[in-house]
Amino acid sequence: MIDEPLIQRLARPRVEDALADTRIVVIQGARQVGKSTLAEQVLADRAGLAVTLDDPASLDFARADPAGFVEQAPEGMLLIDELQRAPELVVALKASVDRDKRPGRFLVTGSANLLDLSSTHESLAGRAERVDLHPLSQRELAASVGSFVDLAFAPDSLARHSSALVREDYLERAVAGGYPEALHRSSSRRRSDWYDAYVSQIVRRDAPDVSGLQRLADLPRLLRLIAARMGSTMVWTSLAADSGIPRRTLDPYAALLDTLYLTHTLPAWAVNLTSREVKQPKVFPVDSGLAASLLGVSAAQLTPTAPLSGQLLECFVVGELRRQLTWADRRASLHHYRDSRGVEVDAVLEAPDGQVVGIEIKAAATVRAKDAAGLSILRDRLGDRFVAGYVLHTGPASVAVGERITAVPMDALWAPI
Repeated sequence: MIDEPLIQRLARPRVEDALADTRIVVIQGARQVGKSTLAEQVLADRAGLAVTLDDPASLDFARADPAGFVEQAPEGMLLIDELQRAPELVVALKASVDRDKRPGRFLVTGSANLLDLSSTHESLAGRAERVDLHPLSQRELAASVGSFVDLAFAPDSLARHSSALVREDYLERAVAGGYPEALHRSSSRRRSDWYDAYVSQIVRRDAPDVSGLQRLADLPRLLRLIAARMGSTMVWTSLAADSGIPRRTLDPYAALLDTLYLTHTLPAWAVNLTSREVKQPKVFPVDSGLAASLLGVSAAQLTPTAPLSGQLLECFVVGELRRQLTWADRRASLHHYRDSRGVEVDAVLEAPDGQVVGIEIKAAATVRAKDAAGLSILRDRLGDRFVAGYVLHTGPASVAVGERITAVPMDALWAPI
C-alpha cells in the first residue's frame, strides 16, 4: 500500500527548470501515473488556473473556441490537463506563445504523445519542452534520490553493493508494477481487475481522440500478444499473423500503443560494429505490473523454472532504466544489442560522447562467466568506449566477472549507494 501524495516525483525539478525558460511545458505519460497530481503541485507555487478536458464543459469550450480557451489566465500560468482530448488546442497555443513569449505560460499534461501527433498539424518546436512521467519508479517508492544511470557510468560506486533481497522479492515488485492505483490494491487479483478496466478505458476514451484507425477494439489483444513476446526481438510478420491484423496495416496499430503509453519500444543499437547486427526492436508493455496482468501471472506462479520470470524481470529493469533516464544527470539513450550470431546484450546505455554501458538481466541468484559473454564481446568490440558492463541478478553481492564487468544485485537500481 502507498500514499501517492507523499511520494516525491523525481521528475519535478525538470518540470520546474523547464518552466523557467520555456513557454509551454508538456508532462506526458500514461493515464493514472500522477501527471495531474504533479502538475497541480507545481501550479500551487504559482499564480494561475487549472482546467481539465475530462470535464465536459471545459472540453466543449476548448473545441468551440480554442483561442479563447488558452487565454483564460493572461497574467499567470494556465494548466491544461489531458490535452489529447482536444488536439486542436495546439494551434491556439502556438499562436498565443508566438504573441507573448514569456516562459512558463502553459503547463500541459497529456496521456498521448502530443508533440508527435500528426493531427495537430503544427509544430511546437522551440516553444515546448516535454517531460515524460512514467509509473512510479522503485527509487521514488523507496524515497531514494539519484539515478542508477549516473552510477552505472561511475563503475567503482557499484563494486561493493550487497542486498538482502531474494528472487521472490524482485518478482513481487515486478508483478506489482508502478501504477499508484494498482499499488493500492490488496491482492494480485484486485490489481488485475484494475488493469483490465484501465486498458479498456484507454481504448474506449483516448484511442478515438488521437486515431482514426478502424480496428481499435483489437488493441487489447494486440497488447497481450506483445506482452507475450517481451524480451525477444519483434518479428512483425508473426505478430500480424497471431493478431489477425494484416502486416501491411499493423504498423499504425503498434505505433498507437506507443502513442498511448501502453507500450514502449527499445530500439536496436548499432554503430557498424559488424555487418551482422540485428535491427529489429524489442517492444515491452510500459510497466511490468501491466505485463503481468496481461499475461495472467502472479509472483507465486513464477517458479525458478518458469520462463516468464526472466521476461518479466527484463521488462521491470528496462522500465526502471527508462524512468530514471528522465532525471539522471548523465544523458544517455537506451537500446538493446543483438547480432545474427546470437550475441546479445539486454540493455545498452550510450552517452552523447560515445561512452557505453551494457546491462544483462538475470533471474538467477548465481552468475557464471557465460552470463557475461555478450558483455565481454561488446567490450572487446568497443575498446575504450566501453565504460562498464553489469549483470543485474537476484543474488546477495557484487562480484567481478570479467574486465570492466561486474555482477550486481538488482536492487542497485534503487538502493541508496
